[in-house]
Amino acid sequence: MPDPRSVTPLRCATALLLGWVAVTGWAASPALALTASQDQLALQDEPSHDAEVEDPEESTKPGMPMPDGLIDKNAVRPQAADNSDDLSAPPEMILDMSMLPEPVKRLRVALVEAAASGDIERLRPLLSPGENGTQVAVGDSPEDPIVALKSVSGDPNGREILAIMLDILSTGAALVDKDTPDAQYVWPYFAEKSLDNLSPPEQVELYRIVTASDVADMKEFGGYNFYRIGITPDGKWKFFVAGD
Repeated sequence: MPDPRSVTPLRCATALLLGWVAVTGWAASPALALTASQDQLALQDEPSHDAEVEDPEESTKPGMPMPDGLIDKNAVRPQAADNSDDLSAPPEMILDMSMLPEPVKRLRVALVEAAASGDIERLRPLLSPGENGTQVAVGDSPEDPIVALKSVSGDPNGREILAIMLDILSTGAALVDKDTPDAQYVWPYFAEKSLDNLSPPEQVELYRIVTASDVADMKEFGGYNFYRIGITPDGKWKFFVAGD
């Protein structure tokens, strides 16, 4: 066993130094850990300059637009005035059927359903009776309006006439004589518009109803003169006739 008196002062100093390091190192570690945690929290709260900041306007932009028809169906636009002496307001062209008054919408849907059924008798309950009732066909027509419609159809059951009605009602309408007792919605809308001013999509709609040679004859005549349908603002069927 070594003699305690043989321990030198240097060894004592070394022992004391090692003890101090052990003590201070144990005490400093929690403080360093706390400081590191606070620095990490601060970094988390601080926005990164490397990350791309999202543009708020970019996030509200819509995706790919949905396809739409060639003709703007969400429009009610006035017809361009023709070069004439008529100073009255031009008719409104209504291409969106949801903008029609409710009574007009209901009758239009009823006419479409009746025509699509192929049974011309389904039109009878939709006719307005009386002297000022629904005017149908042209010329010397039989007293019974359904018989009159059959008489001008190319087939004995009146189904050609029903097909014409469907084509006409698939177009937009023109509101004529607005805010007057004679106000009415007229299909097709180009019955109240100059045929020379039709856009290409509007000409396609017209050719769905008549041929190109018919259109040439109409321009020579001075306007659309094929079948038209009229409905009053209160939802009464005014006419289904051909002519000017």
